[in-house]
Amino acid sequence: MYPVKRSSQRLDLRELAIEDVDAVFKIYGSEEATEHLSFEPRSRVQVGDIVARSIASATATPRTEYALAVIRRDTTELIGFGRIATDPHQQRGATFGFALRPDAWGIGYGVETVRLLLGFTFEELGLHRVWGARSPTNEASARTMTAAGMTKEGVIREHIQKAGVWRDSVVHSMLDHEWGGRQSLVT
Repeated sequence: MYPVKRSSQRLDLRELAIEDVDAVFKIYGSEEATEHLSFEPRSRVQVGDIVARSIASATATPRTEYALAVIRRDTTELIGFGRIATDPHQQRGATFGFALRPDAWGIGYGVETVRLLLGFTFEELGLHRVWGARSPTNEASARTMTAAGMTKEGVIREHIQKAGVWRDSVVHSMLDHEWGGRQSLVT
Protein backbone atom coordinates (compact mmCIF):
# COMPACT_ATOMS: atom_id res chain seq x y z
CA MET A 1 0.00 0.00 0.00
CA TYR A 2 1.64 3.19 -1.21
CA PRO A 3 1.36 6.06 -0.57
CA VAL A 4 -0.14 6.12 2.90
CA LYS A 5 -2.19 9.18 3.80
CA ARG A 6 -4.50 9.40 6.81
CA SER A 7 -5.82 12.44 8.61
CA SER A 8 -7.43 13.33 11.90
CA GLN A 9 -8.75 16.64 13.10
CA ARG A 10 -5.28 18.07 13.78
CA LEU A 11 -2.80 15.64 12.23
CA ASP A 12 -1.84 13.98 8.98
CA LEU A 13 0.10 10.75 8.52
CA ARG A 14 2.08 10.62 5.31
CA GLU A 15 5.05 8.89 3.77
CA LEU A 16 8.47 10.21 4.73
CA ALA A 17 10.36 12.34 2.22
CA ILE A 18 14.09 13.03 2.05
CA GLU A 19 13.31 16.65 3.00
CA ASP A 20 12.15 15.34 6.43
CA VAL A 21 15.64 14.43 7.66
CA ASP A 22 16.15 17.61 9.71
CA ALA A 23 12.70 17.38 11.27
CA VAL A 24 13.14 13.68 12.15
CA PHE A 25 16.57 14.54 13.57
CA LYS A 26 14.83 16.92 16.03
CA ILE A 27 13.22 13.77 17.46
CA TYR A 28 15.78 10.99 16.96
CA GLY A 29 18.71 13.26 17.76
CA SER A 30 17.17 14.58 20.97
CA GLU A 31 18.21 13.12 24.33
CA GLU A 32 14.86 14.15 25.78
CA ALA A 33 12.80 12.59 22.96
CA THR A 34 14.79 9.33 22.97
CA GLU A 35 15.03 8.96 26.76
CA HIS A 36 12.43 6.16 26.80
CA LEU A 37 13.05 4.79 23.30
CA SER A 38 15.10 1.66 22.63
CA PHE A 39 18.14 3.53 21.28
CA GLU A 40 20.51 6.37 22.08
CA PRO A 41 20.13 9.69 20.22
CA ARG A 42 21.08 9.31 16.55
CA SER A 43 23.42 11.51 14.56
CA ARG A 44 22.09 13.48 11.61
CA VAL A 45 23.86 11.06 9.26
CA GLN A 46 22.19 8.09 10.98
CA VAL A 47 18.80 9.80 10.72
CA GLY A 48 19.43 10.46 7.03
CA ASP A 49 20.13 6.75 6.56
CA ILE A 50 16.96 5.81 8.48
CA VAL A 51 14.82 8.13 6.36
CA ALA A 52 16.42 6.87 3.13
CA ARG A 53 15.81 3.21 4.13
CA SER A 54 12.23 4.06 5.08
CA ILE A 55 11.62 5.70 1.71
CA ALA A 56 13.09 2.67 -0.09
CA SER A 57 11.05 0.18 1.97
CA ALA A 58 7.82 2.07 1.17
CA THR A 59 7.70 0.61 -2.32
CA ALA A 60 8.88 -2.91 -1.45
CA THR A 61 6.67 -5.83 -2.40
CA PRO A 62 5.40 -7.08 -0.11
CA ARG A 63 5.56 -4.00 2.07
CA THR A 64 6.36 -4.94 5.66
CA GLU A 65 7.28 -1.55 7.15
CA TYR A 66 5.37 1.70 7.27
CA ALA A 67 7.53 4.56 8.56
CA LEU A 68 5.30 7.61 8.53
CA ALA A 69 5.64 11.30 9.25
CA VAL A 70 3.22 12.88 11.74
CA ILE A 71 2.32 16.33 10.46
CA ARG A 72 0.41 19.16 12.14
CA ARG A 73 -2.31 20.07 9.68
CA ASP A 74 -2.40 23.77 10.63
CA THR A 75 1.34 24.35 10.09
CA THR A 76 2.32 21.38 7.84
CA GLU A 77 5.21 20.89 10.26
CA LEU A 78 6.58 17.39 11.01
CA ILE A 79 6.19 16.86 14.76
CA GLY A 80 6.49 13.10 14.99
CA PHE A 81 7.23 9.74 13.53
CA GLY A 82 5.18 6.54 13.54
CA ARG A 83 6.17 3.06 12.49
CA ILE A 84 4.22 -0.12 11.86
CA ALA A 85 6.07 -3.33 11.03
CA THR A 86 4.23 -6.49 10.08
CA ASP A 87 5.64 -9.60 11.67
CA PRO A 88 6.06 -12.78 9.63
CA HIS A 89 5.91 -14.77 12.89
CA GLN A 90 2.47 -13.41 13.84
CA GLN A 91 -0.56 -14.17 11.74
CA ARG A 92 -1.98 -10.79 10.70
CA GLY A 93 0.04 -9.06 13.41
CA ALA A 94 2.34 -6.07 13.68
CA THR A 95 4.38 -4.03 16.08
CA PHE A 96 4.14 -0.27 16.22
CA GLY A 97 5.91 2.66 17.75
CA PHE A 98 5.75 6.42 17.77
CA ALA A 99 7.76 9.40 18.92
CA LEU A 100 6.93 13.10 19.04
CA ARG A 101 9.10 16.17 19.45
CA PRO A 102 9.14 17.24 23.11
CA ASP A 103 7.45 20.57 22.29
CA ALA A 104 4.46 18.54 20.97
CA TRP A 105 4.00 16.58 24.21
CA GLY A 106 1.08 16.99 26.59
CA ILE A 107 -1.57 18.36 24.20
CA GLY A 108 -3.15 15.18 22.87
CA TYR A 109 -1.05 14.68 19.74
CA GLY A 110 0.20 11.35 21.09
CA VAL A 111 -3.30 9.88 21.44
CA GLU A 112 -4.24 11.23 18.03
CA THR A 113 -1.08 9.71 16.51
CA VAL A 114 -1.72 6.30 18.09
CA ARG A 115 -5.34 6.32 16.90
CA LEU A 116 -4.22 7.18 13.36
CA LEU A 117 -1.71 4.32 13.42
CA LEU A 118 -4.25 1.87 14.87
CA GLY A 119 -6.88 2.92 12.34
CA PHE A 120 -4.43 2.35 9.52
CA THR A 121 -3.42 -1.03 10.96
CA PHE A 122 -6.96 -2.34 11.23
CA GLU A 123 -8.90 -0.46 8.54
CA GLU A 124 -6.30 -0.36 5.75
CA LEU A 125 -4.01 -3.31 6.43
CA GLY A 126 -6.73 -5.58 7.83
CA LEU A 127 -4.53 -6.89 10.62
CA HIS A 128 -5.81 -8.77 13.66
CA ARG A 129 -3.38 -7.64 16.38
CA VAL A 130 -0.96 -4.78 16.92
CA TRP A 131 1.31 -4.24 19.89
CA GLY A 132 3.82 -1.73 21.09
CA ALA A 133 6.32 -1.73 23.93
CA ARG A 134 7.34 1.12 26.20
CA SER A 135 9.84 1.81 28.92
CA PRO A 136 8.43 0.97 32.37
CA THR A 137 9.15 4.55 33.48
CA ASN A 138 7.37 6.18 30.53
CA GLU A 139 4.07 6.97 32.22
CA ALA A 140 3.09 9.46 29.49
CA SER A 141 3.25 6.68 26.89
CA ALA A 142 1.24 4.40 29.19
CA ARG A 143 -1.48 7.06 29.49
CA THR A 144 -1.39 7.68 25.73
CA MET A 145 -1.82 4.05 24.72
CA THR A 146 -4.51 3.49 27.36
CA ALA A 147 -6.41 6.60 26.21
CA ALA A 148 -6.24 5.28 22.63
CA GLY A 149 -7.95 2.08 23.84
CA MET A 150 -4.97 -0.27 24.05
CA THR A 151 -4.69 -2.91 26.76
CA LYS A 152 -1.63 -3.34 28.95
CA GLU A 153 -0.62 -6.99 28.51
CA GLY A 154 2.48 -7.43 30.61
CA VAL A 155 6.23 -7.10 30.77
CA ILE A 156 9.00 -8.42 28.54
CA ARG A 157 11.89 -8.82 30.96
CA GLU A 158 15.28 -7.32 30.07
CA HIS A 159 14.04 -6.67 26.54
CA ILE A 160 16.17 -3.65 25.63
CA GLN A 161 19.82 -2.89 26.26
CA LYS A 162 20.52 0.81 26.31
CA ALA A 163 23.69 2.52 27.54
CA GLY A 164 24.96 -0.92 28.58
CA VAL A 165 22.02 -1.60 30.90
CA TRP A 166 19.17 -4.04 30.33
CA ARG A 167 15.65 -2.77 30.87
CA ASP A 168 12.20 -4.28 30.71
CA SER A 169 9.49 -3.26 28.25
CA VAL A 170 5.79 -2.98 29.03
CA VAL A 171 3.56 -4.27 26.23
CA HIS A 172 0.26 -2.69 25.18
CA SER A 173 -1.89 -4.17 22.42
CA MET A 174 -5.17 -3.97 20.59
CA LEU A 175 -7.15 -6.52 18.58
CA ASP A 176 -9.18 -5.76 15.48
CA HIS A 177 -12.53 -6.45 17.16
CA GLU A 178 -11.60 -4.04 19.96
CA TRP A 179 -11.01 -1.31 17.38
CA GLY A 180 -14.28 -1.91 15.53
CA GLY A 181 -16.48 0.43 17.55
CA ARG A 182 -13.88 3.12 18.15
CA GLN A 183 -13.86 6.53 16.57
CA SER A 184 -10.79 6.57 14.32
CA LEU A 185 -10.82 10.36 14.00
CA VAL A 186 -10.13 10.03 10.28
CA THR A 187 -11.41 12.80 8.05
